[in-house]
Amino acid sequence: MDLSRLRNIISRYCAGEENWVDSRTVYIGHKEPPPGAEAYIPQRYPDNRIVSSKYTSWNFIPKNLFEQFRRIANFYFLVIFLVQLIIDTPTSPVTSGLPLFFVITVTAIKQGYEDWLRHRADCSINECPVDVVQRGKVARTQSQELRVGDIVVVKEDETFPCDLILLSSSRQDGTCYVTTTSLDGESSHKTYYAIPDTMAFRTEREVDSLHATIECEQPQPDLYKFVGRIHIYKDKDEPVARPLGAENLLLRGATLKNTQHIYAAAIYTGMETKMALNYQSKSQKRSAVEKSMNAFLIVYLCILISKAVINTVLKYAWQWSPDRDEPWYNHRTENERQRHVVIRAFTDFLAFTVLFNYIIPVSMYVTVEMQKFLGSYFITWDEEMFDEELGEGAQVNTSDLNEELGQVEYVFTDKTGTLTENNMEFIECCVDGNVYIPHAICNGQILSAASSIDMIDSSPGGYRREHEDLFFRALCLCHTVQVKEEETVDGIKRGIHQGRPTSFYISSSPDEVALVEGMKRLGYTYLRLKDNYMEILNKDDEIERFELLHVLNFDSVRRRMSVIVRASSGEYLLFCKGADSAIFPLVVSGKLEQVKARVEQNAVEGLRTLCVAYKRLSEVEYRAACRHLTEAKLALQDREQRLAEAYDVLERDFVLLGATAVEDRLQEKAADTIESLHKAGIKVWVLTGDKMETAAATCYASKLFRRSTQILELTKKRTEEQSLHDVLFELNRTVLRQRSISGLSVDCLDFGLIIDGATLSAVLKPKQEVAGHGNYREIFLEICRNCSAVLCCRMAPLQKAQIVKLIKASKEHPITLAVGDGANDVSMILEAHVGIGIMGKEGRQAARNSDYAIPKFKHLKKMLLVHGHYYYIRIAELVQYFFYKNVCFIFPQFLYQFFCGFSQQPLYDTAYLTLYNISFTSLPILLYSLVEQHVTVETLKREPSLYRDIAKNSLLRWPVFLYWTCLGVFDAVIFFFGAYFLFDNTTFTSNGQMFGNWTFGTLVFTVLVFTVTLKLALDTRHWTWINHFVIWGSLLFYVIFSLLWGGIIWPFLNYQRMYYVFMQMLSSGPAWLSIILLITVSLLPDVIKKVLCRAMCPTATERAQDHDVLARDVAAAQLAPGRSYKGASTARSSPLQFAGVETLSLRRSDPLPRKLLAHLAEGGRAELRSCMLRLSGAGIAYYAPGPETSV
Repeated sequence: MDLSRLRNIISRYCAGEENWVDSRTVYIGHKEPPPGAEAYIPQRYPDNRIVSSKYTSWNFIPKNLFEQFRRIANFYFLVIFLVQLIIDTPTSPVTSGLPLFFVITVTAIKQGYEDWLRHRADCSINECPVDVVQRGKVARTQSQELRVGDIVVVKEDETFPCDLILLSSSRQDGTCYVTTTSLDGESSHKTYYAIPDTMAFRTEREVDSLHATIECEQPQPDLYKFVGRIHIYKDKDEPVARPLGAENLLLRGATLKNTQHIYAAAIYTGMETKMALNYQSKSQKRSAVEKSMNAFLIVYLCILISKAVINTVLKYAWQWSPDRDEPWYNHRTENERQRHVVIRAFTDFLAFTVLFNYIIPVSMYVTVEMQKFLGSYFITWDEEMFDEELGEGAQVNTSDLNEELGQVEYVFTDKTGTLTENNMEFIECCVDGNVYIPHAICNGQILSAASSIDMIDSSPGGYRREHEDLFFRALCLCHTVQVKEEETVDGIKRGIHQGRPTSFYISSSPDEVALVEGMKRLGYTYLRLKDNYMEILNKDDEIERFELLHVLNFDSVRRRMSVIVRASSGEYLLFCKGADSAIFPLVVSGKLEQVKARVEQNAVEGLRTLCVAYKRLSEVEYRAACRHLTEAKLALQDREQRLAEAYDVLERDFVLLGATAVEDRLQEKAADTIESLHKAGIKVWVLTGDKMETAAATCYASKLFRRSTQILELTKKRTEEQSLHDVLFELNRTVLRQRSISGLSVDCLDFGLIIDGATLSAVLKPKQEVAGHGNYREIFLEICRNCSAVLCCRMAPLQKAQIVKLIKASKEHPITLAVGDGANDVSMILEAHVGIGIMGKEGRQAARNSDYAIPKFKHLKKMLLVHGHYYYIRIAELVQYFFYKNVCFIFPQFLYQFFCGFSQQPLYDTAYLTLYNISFTSLPILLYSLVEQHVTVETLKREPSLYRDIAKNSLLRWPVFLYWTCLGVFDAVIFFFGAYFLFDNTTFTSNGQMFGNWTFGTLVFTVLVFTVTLKLALDTRHWTWINHFVIWGSLLFYVIFSLLWGGIIWPFLNYQRMYYVFMQMLSSGPAWLSIILLITVSLLPDVIKKVLCRAMCPTATERAQDHDVLARDVAAAQLAPGRSYKGASTARSSPLQFAGVETLSLRRSDPLPRKLLAHLAEGGRAELRSCMLRLSGAGIAYYAPGPETSV
């Protein structure tokens, strides 16, 4: 072993980096290290193929079947089907096998088609051409053939084929510009850097001569983190080590911009790229409706088993006497006599289970899946949710939670970019108490009126001082803004305006662009970063150059960023900007009180504030800082921790310069949306990282807090004055006292809670038991339950998710919804029952990880109050209706066993058993669940309180379920016993033939199909031509099928028991009368119940329906003034309540105002909604030019 290798091994272990299994070594260009260096150990890495598909051609059938039969319902019907094959059952295996085959086939086709699309997408990506440097020349290959270590050439506007380390660029400074739109949606240009030692390689031959290895961490899914170092071998000298970070890593899927070409080394390929590692599937979310379905299914399974047990016991009780056990016409075989009674009983139990298994609706799952899939298109097709500015509409990423949109009880929303526009406008800056206000600048767009510098200085004289110059220079230097000095507009390049350079600023942060533009209006223009020198143009039109030495990047823990620069005088300066809470504790001099007062004032006005500070560094201090930073950047282990320690050493003992104020405007109709959500009974929480004063001002502006709201503070400032225990109990006593008072009084005080991140961490700490009162989190939840709105400020992303999880796990188990627009909102979006992403300016990461994506916050109103309302109503009716019609279907079969000696004789023909749920009754309810509108869209938007009617899964509660089940049992009893008693004596047809058991069963089945279909027709309020076509078409199809099924001798059947049965039944007059009578009697109780409930205790939804009907009638009267509409004469007034308190009484002689007619025709406006209209006498005369019209 030579000495250099031994030295490397010793240094590695002495440095504490013995766990090097977490790293990989990449040989650039597949070149072995020179002799004397580390041993060459070739490693196997995956190829560059991307595989997003789930199946292959050989594993599709077994894998898909395995996944489908993991569902309990499918597995149950498979067992039933196998039982029918194994033992002698009363029904054919076709009756279970065909519906199961239909369900499995439809699902497999759907999943197979979706996977085929994924295969096509994978092939198009994997076969994409890529340029690779080989032997000093560029060779073209396919993307899937790339290997780790290859040197790749990427040209402008091309996408990176794998994760790459930038070696050199066509730009002189070794940088390149990249957009990561496909990764996180951010369209801004990000700057990436080549290492100084490789940036000089310009040609293929020079790059191919590079001799280097890269040591880096194993693949990690974090897009914004990378740790590595490169060893460059030059002749026989020791290799030069350089740190590699996220600024050197080009991610697969990103696009090269404003750079002709780059050379880069492949570091991660295929499924090890960061983009592929982020493909991981999200946890499966289940809706409350699905949970109710499963609970109802268990109940019906118990009913099925009970029926089978009862019939088995009664069968053996019936056969107790020998003449019934073995009648003369049905002697048993010798094998049957020798079988044990337990085996015979178990076989009979299985046979009865098969006979009654149709009470479990297998087709319901397919119908629900189709309803969710097809129904989701109504969101994407909604033109009102299309944003012209973005050119996009709402998106549905998962259709499994459509109905959950109608059950939301808590909405957790981000502030910046969600409630606000994230469109920053520089308002003012404060330097040592002096305020500077430029003309309006909005996101880089200089308004035409602001052509000259307008500086307002509140200090006497307004003279320039040193701190003012330093402040303006700090904001021109302390940022990551990129300068685009030349832009093509309408084919004309512009880069110089009136002899002065015109720059266009781009950045991933809108705040930074607003600040740099603000400085430009105040006379300090940031020009460019060239050859590591930052250039600014001062007020005197002099160019100042500062060498950029180090950038201490912003992170959410420090909440600040810094730069170290060297002025032309040789002086070292560290400029820092950040949140006031991150800067003020580090300040040792400056006018702290004046700046703090101005910051607090701006925060109260809802402005976003940043503080600016600086310090001078001596040569010795800079050298020490440079050494610490370099050591930290070169570390492969704990690099972030070491960098944080180095930053903390540097960022202290600051001189405070001043502060800035930037305004983030409230989004359009954000206040209206929050107000509507409050009226709908939904509690809204704002979770933000902003300071308390700024966030509170936004909450007041958005009507989350009202002026009458009593604010309760649970903040770090208050817990420093009192203990957390005392503050919690004091707030709890306050809200409980008010609740007890409000129970006796009409007036109820409105509470709003404000809590910050530090206090929340203390509240959520485990094992903080309070004697007799549980832990702090229970007290905190009790306070929150009694507050109409909650503001959580200074929240870290993880704390947002913790808040959502806390509310989800509370004893009420409410349905939660989280909405946000940035990457910091992803955790809470994934945690909530429903996650909604805003397609905002902070990227598309939130939209990509959400269940639904909407362009603006205002669209949340229609998403919940209209679409969510409709989805829940429709699917609740679908589920209850399916169970109802299956009870109607199978309970007569149960009753029939009492009249056939429990012989397992089926009441219905095999074809009817098979097609009942597949063909005869499935399409009407599917269409109903897609297009039904029990109230109009305008009414739902105008009356948000209607959302309360469906809250807490009200339509799928146990009382409602029991009502539908009892209604099904009642109808089934009417079907069976009505037909039985009407045909008690043997019935003859006109040709003298008698009714047999198949005719009796067909009669019951005919009444059944017509009753359940007409029941759905009675429940339908929104009729369209397609409703008529499907409902009446389904009944017609049943009749035509029965005529064909019983009118033809089918050669493939070995029995023809249904031949001419249906025609024989229809040829009997009593049968026609029975069908009409039984249908009427079956539907009558439900109709009477609805009429009585509507008249005696109408719900808010029913009152809204009456309002819609009245509005349509009045609109018709207004549009046809020549026609007369007479009302029935009554002795008293006819009140129509519009949910208000004022009454407008109009007599026969009073004219009905045109304004009121028009108002009602439009659906009613807010200012006239609180009146009661009374129509008295025979009618009301409406006077208008022309003939008189009575209404």
